[in-house]
Amino acid sequence: MADTVQDQAHEGTVGDRLKAAREQKGLTLQEVAVQTRIPIRHLEHIELGEWDSLPAATYSVGFARSYAQVVGLEPSEVGAQVREQMGLARSPSGPVTAHYEPADPARVPPWTLVIVAIVIAALLTGGYFLWRNRAVDDSLPTTEITETPTTQPKAQPVQPRPAQPAAPATGPVVLTAIEDVWLRVDEPGGAAALYQGTLKAGERYEVPATAQAPQVRTGRPQSLRVTVGPTAVPPLGPPDRTISKVSLRAADLVARAQGTPPATGAAAAFPPPAAATGGVAR
Repeated sequence: MADTVQDQAHEGTVGDRLKAAREQKGLTLQEVAVQTRIPIRHLEHIELGEWDSLPAATYSVGFARSYAQVVGLEPSEVGAQVREQMGLARSPSGPVTAHYEPADPARVPPWTLVIVAIVIAALLTGGYFLWRNRAVDDSLPTTEITETPTTQPKAQPVQPRPAQPAAPATGPVVLTAIEDVWLRVDEPGGAAALYQGTLKAGERYEVPATAQAPQVRTGRPQSLRVTVGPTAVPPLGPPDRTISKVSLRAADLVARAQGTPPATGAAAAFPPPAAATGGVAR
């Protein structure tokens, strides 16, 4: 089977090779995206050979190498073929060496003249600063300063401001996908997830009101817009960092929006996606 993958891998363009190797391994683009952390749209551009739709050439080569490693191809070989197709292959003649014409000795001033000029410039600069300092010192009048004791007013104690009550957590908790993003919503100790799958850009998932302690896990928190009724909640984690066991209770999210987020679980390894269960994405 491995020989068949290699034989097919050496035929066609880079995209054809990668797609054939992926299908031979029975992988979907979603599974490759999870393992490489490369967006599906970039993987599709690679398979179609649409290099102009990808970021800079360096990223294109890196994406193709990561894709090749997942499907069992040689990353360095695939990277070299990508550079060749993008016109980035190095010239066989090697780097071009720049040639410079040597300066005419008759036009170069003697080193003694250069040293004398430097010394004169240093003396002139030092004399100017010395003259300026003396001129400033002579122009300043001499005055005697006496301090008159004054009665300082007693400091008034600062009355602490009463704490503002937190806004009530009203309205449903809704997760809206800014772009395609995989996530899992479940409860601690729950046997089945409330929702698990990929939300397409523009789709939304409303956390069931009957959920006691819902929590979310995703590898791209910046791709989710979280709201509690009309209240917008800041991103649940840093960009492209996996978050796990982050509370989706309305009260915890409102507290996060007010700058006092509750303690959340640590980031964990991103799991391979499974078919969506529970919940309804609209």
